[in-house]
Amino acid sequence: TRAVVLHSKHLEITKAFIEQENGKGQADIKQLQVLEYPPHEQVAFLTTEPLQVDKNYFLSINYIANFSDGFYGFYKSTYKTRDGQTRLLVSTHFEPTSARMAFPCFDEPSFKANYTIKIRREEQHIAISNMPKVKTLKLGNNLFEDHFAETVKMSTYLVAFIISDFQSISGTTSSGIVVSVYANPEKLTQAHYALEVAVKILEFYEKYFGISYPLPKQDLVAVPDFQSGAMENWGLTTYRETSLLYDPETSSASDKLWVTMVIGHELAHQWFGNLVTMEWWNDIWLNEGFARYMEFISVDATYPELEVNDYLLDTCFAAMGRDAMNSSRPISSRAENPIQIKEMFDTVSYDKGACILHMLRNFLSEEVFRNGIIHYLKKHSYKNAKNKDLWDSLANEILSKKNVCFILHCSQYDSYLSEHFDVAKIMDTWTVQKGIPLIIVEQNWKRIKIRQERFLKGIFPDDPQFLWYVPLTYITSRSKNTGGHLMKNHTVTIELEEDISWVKFNVDMNGYYIVHYEGNGWDNIIKLLNENHTLFSYKDRANLIHNAFQLVSAGRLSLDRALDLTRYLQHETSNIVLLKGLGYLEVIYRMMERRKISDVTESLKWYILQYFKPVIDKQTWSDDGSVSERMLRSDLLELACDLQYLPCIQMAHELFNKWMESGAKISNIPSDVLGTMYSVGAKTAAGWNFLLDRYKVSISGAEQRKIYSALASSKDVSKLTRLLELGMEGDVIKIQDLPAVIYSVSTNPAGQLLAWNFVKKNWSRLLEKL
Repeated sequence: TRAVVLHSKHLEITKAFIEQENGKGQADIKQLQVLEYPPHEQVAFLTTEPLQVDKNYFLSINYIANFSDGFYGFYKSTYKTRDGQTRLLVSTHFEPTSARMAFPCFDEPSFKANYTIKIRREEQHIAISNMPKVKTLKLGNNLFEDHFAETVKMSTYLVAFIISDFQSISGTTSSGIVVSVYANPEKLTQAHYALEVAVKILEFYEKYFGISYPLPKQDLVAVPDFQSGAMENWGLTTYRETSLLYDPETSSASDKLWVTMVIGHELAHQWFGNLVTMEWWNDIWLNEGFARYMEFISVDATYPELEVNDYLLDTCFAAMGRDAMNSSRPISSRAENPIQIKEMFDTVSYDKGACILHMLRNFLSEEVFRNGIIHYLKKHSYKNAKNKDLWDSLANEILSKKNVCFILHCSQYDSYLSEHFDVAKIMDTWTVQKGIPLIIVEQNWKRIKIRQERFLKGIFPDDPQFLWYVPLTYITSRSKNTGGHLMKNHTVTIELEEDISWVKFNVDMNGYYIVHYEGNGWDNIIKLLNENHTLFSYKDRANLIHNAFQLVSAGRLSLDRALDLTRYLQHETSNIVLLKGLGYLEVIYRMMERRKISDVTESLKWYILQYFKPVIDKQTWSDDGSVSERMLRSDLLELACDLQYLPCIQMAHELFNKWMESGAKISNIPSDVLGTMYSVGAKTAAGWNFLLDRYKVSISGAEQRKIYSALASSKDVSKLTRLLELGMEGDVIKIQDLPAVIYSVSTNPAGQLLAWNFVKKNWSRLLEKL
């Protein structure tokens, strides 16, 4: 070839040379012609003579560039000190296609390489990168050059470096890996929890995967300007401050859970994504779906008190909400240009990916699943993989077992009679076609007729092209154990040994499908819930509530029946289920409120407050209890005050006024009720202005998030307009928080139209900033 084509974006290439050894111990150096093609973000280096096959060449490129203004490439970030000084730092974020904004490279995941990095800086700054620093040279004029060890073989999007005045705290894992958390010096006291979590979870992953973490260190950095939640750069993971820093005075139980989960996610990527990388971005779910699912496995093992598996239900509910729309996409989809690639980082890749892995793990057994993914990681280490490689590893694990039936729960699933168990054939129905199956059940004594079709919100004609291989699970009025059936056709009939009075499918919601009970199926379930709701597990109860209201939105079930199902909730003791049921009632209330249907709004408000009064009155204004109890308290008190429940309003006002009179000096207000207190306080002009002033000086990202949510709840349109303008200016409220501010204003009935008009008016500016 006479051309070497690399990716390059916004880089001004000044010179390029190619060197080749001439066999005499010397190098022939030739200057290259440079051609750029910005539409493809590519640059070509042309030689005068063709390059020879099997010869080694060294390409040397001189270039200059400005730091990026956005959140990608090599970009600027700032923070303000307590005394009002603005400090500058520079950081990188390359995933998916922005390494080319920092250096010319083959910027695709399958081009893995080893990187050696040197950085020049002034004395007041430190530089960190993927690998430990091996030496620093003093160059004079206050300039220093840091040299970093060569990286392991990895993709371009994982390269990272940061130059800042941050400080760090460190710990060491049992296997000797040095873990450090870096932050703005004034926020370093908020880094201790993250360090504890990172050490524990890194140790867990090494044991779980049976593969040592291959680098000598792992840094976690809280970057003040960061668009996503976090980024898994190998050895140098970067985070939004609210995803890494934990302040016991202002961070609630849900904030603590979030920090733990995000760290679990990014450290899982050190194996899923970094060690083994998807071949192309169409399979990004192999990175993100696995990392999202491993959050639950790792946090459940290391912090069982967080009861994290309860929140896997919400992850799957979110995925189903997206997947039930006609605009959904398959998990594995075509993505060819940078815009299409960025669009792959969505609910489908992350949440649906995690949920189908959860279904697969329950289907195959924990042992087969774990051994299969270990096989996959070991076989493809430092290489790239496709969907099929994962299915092959799981299939090999199944076939390696002498008793295939035992591993595959033959007692539960009656279809595992062949040793030629085709994991790929089953899982392709979940990854290469979009949507979610609706399982329609008609039960008549001991005969259960089942049919499947695609579940869609709205009314659409049935599309017979959709067919899933669905691992069904069920319990009945007679069963002591869970029954199972692998459904491979549009219809199937299950014959039981004896008559039953009821059946419930998708046990503990371990499957990714929605169930509709025809005939008197729903009536039987509603009757059972009213008589003895503990016949079903709390996960089954949450699943039934979710399915009922989803079916309403698809026109399959009347709203009456779904509301009848919620009547039993006054006896519910599970916090997760209570929040699910209340959540749907709140959705209907908000809909009526937005549409100004005042009589229904008032009636529903009265109904919620009367029906749930015992559980609302039971809530204490404290931080006591388990994580789920604390999260229930936060949500219930916020709802009660929003519905103008007088005891709630009075208590919140009392706390807020004391806090405001003290000049925000009172620090013993329970963090779980801060959001509610701020929201009530923001309803007055004085309270709103005080909160905005507090936002400006707060050094807690968790507190700032609660404050802007409260500011967005004001009924004063001029205040909401000011909040949106502050978000757009990017000084008081950082640009990274602008989308959340717009969203918060839009959920306020007084702000919905305002937010929509703001987005339309500022669309081109929003695209430029974000």
